[in-house]
Amino acid sequence: MFRSRPGLAAGALLLAATLGLTACGGSEDEPTEGADAKVLTLWHYETPDSAMGIAWNKAIELFKASHPGVEVKFEEKGFEQIQQNAQMILNSDSAPDILEYNKGNATAGLLSKQGLLTDLTDEFGKRGWDKKLSPSLQTTTKYDDDGIMGSGKVYGVPNYGEFVTVYYNKKLFEENKLAVPTTYEEFTKVLDTFVAKKQTPIAVGGAEYPAQQIFYELALSKSDRKFIDDYQLYKNKVDFKGPQLSYGAQTIADWVGKGYIAKDSAGLKAEDMGVSFTQGKFPILISGSWWYGRFASDIKDFEWGTFLFPGNTLHPGSSGNLWVVPEKSKAKALAYDFIDITMSPEVQALLGNSGGVPVAADPAQITDPKNRELVETFNKISQSDGLAFYPDWPAPGYYDVMVAATQGLISGKRTPDAFLDEIAKPYNENLADLGK
Repeated sequence: MFRSRPGLAAGALLLAATLGLTACGGSEDEPTEGADAKVLTLWHYETPDSAMGIAWNKAIELFKASHPGVEVKFEEKGFEQIQQNAQMILNSDSAPDILEYNKGNATAGLLSKQGLLTDLTDEFGKRGWDKKLSPSLQTTTKYDDDGIMGSGKVYGVPNYGEFVTVYYNKKLFEENKLAVPTTYEEFTKVLDTFVAKKQTPIAVGGAEYPAQQIFYELALSKSDRKFIDDYQLYKNKVDFKGPQLSYGAQTIADWVGKGYIAKDSAGLKAEDMGVSFTQGKFPILISGSWWYGRFASDIKDFEWGTFLFPGNTLHPGSSGNLWVVPEKSKAKALAYDFIDITMSPEVQALLGNSGGVPVAADPAQITDPKNRELVETFNKISQSDGLAFYPDWPAPGYYDVMVAATQGLISGKRTPDAFLDEIAKPYNENLADLGK
């Protein structure tokens, strides 16, 4: 999942002084809710050694320095734990004051529709967050009355980006005299080379999100922005048996048949997949930029690199997860101040130098060449409108549907046709519920 520049000490003091003046939020005539709170309860699910975990810990440190007398109660939660229980928790008196939450219609959109999240629209403009996020990154911050992203009020603020890329083992590529592929045809020739050597080329975790991201990469190879807007933003009806999704499903089945993907990977979790690549057991892994920092610290026995899925102009990716403020937060002003700190130059540079993808950092401040390349790649995708979000975003509960369906496709328990029917049903049911 997932190093400070000259003059940071002075920058930190300036930041602390600025925040000290604005800690209460709002003006004298317009007090901000929770301005007098002395406790900030904060949840996120980033591990301490990940880029985000490192950056958020620094943000907590800076927050404490600029808010003397305020206690930060931080609790690390699991992604699945928050994913499954957010509605119940945020609708109770146990809701935290601020938490990291997944973006998209099925998650942040659903909670905003249910009235569980604070409208951040005023703060978004007042604090200049709108100037730090490109238009494509702002897509995931806004939700309309139906909980559909892209327009409406602001309910969350991202401060990192993410995208799916191809990680490869340079040692194994060199041993087989393979160059980095630049087209889909060259990519399949690389895969065929490893299969001919009796080696499964792609590490996959079918029991969680990674497998569906490969399906989506394949579908995106036949897609344009109109399809993305129709599928993700409900602009027009989607034909699940059309050329995009049917190609993705059929090609996943074909890749299993050809030995590019192991059938038994259907039962493996994302962690299993990541560890197997770290151990050098697979030459290729297709997954998110959130693995970058971890691979940089954990892989000792071989050189590795990345390249975008060959031939694609659209890639799974978006802003990172959102900082959201529950409607029941008792310290909203403090929550806004914390978000401000995570968007500061110091924290953004630390995020980038730890292997993450900051949204408001100067690439010149990213000192590691590989980390700078990662940030520049994301900026290039974002600025060319190449972020296509993720396949499980459109409908509530769609993540579990996608995982189960893709597992079945890899294990052979579902045909491509049955897979498409399975993922179409809840999507279309959600459309009907919305009256679309």
